[in-house]
Amino acid sequence: MNEQKIKETTNLATNPLIWLVSLFLMIPIPFLVFILIYSRWYFRGEEFGRIRSSIRKYTADCNALNAHIEELRRSYVKAEKTDYGEARFENISKYKYQKKGFNAEFAPNIYDCSRQICGNARKQPFKYICKYFNIAPDEKTLARFEEVLNNFSAAEEGKLLLKNKKDRILSRVKTKIPAVIRIFMAKDLEKNLGFEEIAFNELYYPQFTFRYVSSGGNAGAQFTTTMDIPMLERFVKYLDENIKRRKSAAGQRALMTSKLRTYIKERDHYTCRRCGNSTRREANLLLEIDHIIPIARGGLTEESNLQTLCWKCNRSKGAKVM
Repeated sequence: MNEQKIKETTNLATNPLIWLVSLFLMIPIPFLVFILIYSRWYFRGEEFGRIRSSIRKYTADCNALNAHIEELRRSYVKAEKTDYGEARFENISKYKYQKKGFNAEFAPNIYDCSRQICGNARKQPFKYICKYFNIAPDEKTLARFEEVLNNFSAAEEGKLLLKNKKDRILSRVKTKIPAVIRIFMAKDLEKNLGFEEIAFNELYYPQFTFRYVSSGGNAGAQFTTTMDIPMLERFVKYLDENIKRRKSAAGQRALMTSKLRTYIKERDHYTCRRCGNSTRREANLLLEIDHIIPIARGGLTEESNLQTLCWKCNRSKGAKVM
């Protein structure tokens, strides 16, 4: 066997994906049928019922945290929800004009424009997003995007803590569950234990797209700005620099950034100011930064108006002043 063949054989042996596929192909059909039948019997059994009952409080807590994270993830969608009415589209052009995008459904965050605007938006995306997506660079908009940034930052942190929390619970019951169930029925195991599925995608970040398509539909370009956490921090800073405010001490304020969030948590010793729970007691506790006077009531993002709350206390507070 020459050196090339030895190398190919080694790659096949060490590649995890190829190894798993090979293992799956080696499993006989009767064994797969046995696993399915056995798992159904096991999940309905008294022993599994006792295991599920013993961690019910923890699974409920995980599911509540998961629901809270989903609310945070959708904070921008809720903030942008405006009823503009409805209109029915009908193509009445003589030759059934088929330009790409002409028959597409209306998308609120896609702006069809000329090649020039598309090119300029690539160079100065924040400026053109404000201009063409009706985002006024004012105090109200700044406050709204700061709140979205705060929520998204908490959601990003929360989903990692949630995974750690769930893994820790599963490790506690690991030895009580048959290996064949843990290995071959992992997803069904989590579902039957009562865990709701955790979504780890990033589709909730707002996106703004400038799109150009030529009249014949043969040429086109588009530029998209995704408002993930680093981009949101830059956008908040851009809004702040472009807002015309009083040049006085009262007109100065801090901006919601990752640095400020960390500072407030450190100042409050990673402890909830309402219930007293802390990361010392609960390692995977999600702590959030709360506006004492809510933004909706005119509260500003400044140190004296910020406090650390655990996710449960922050969720129950809502828009109330505490």
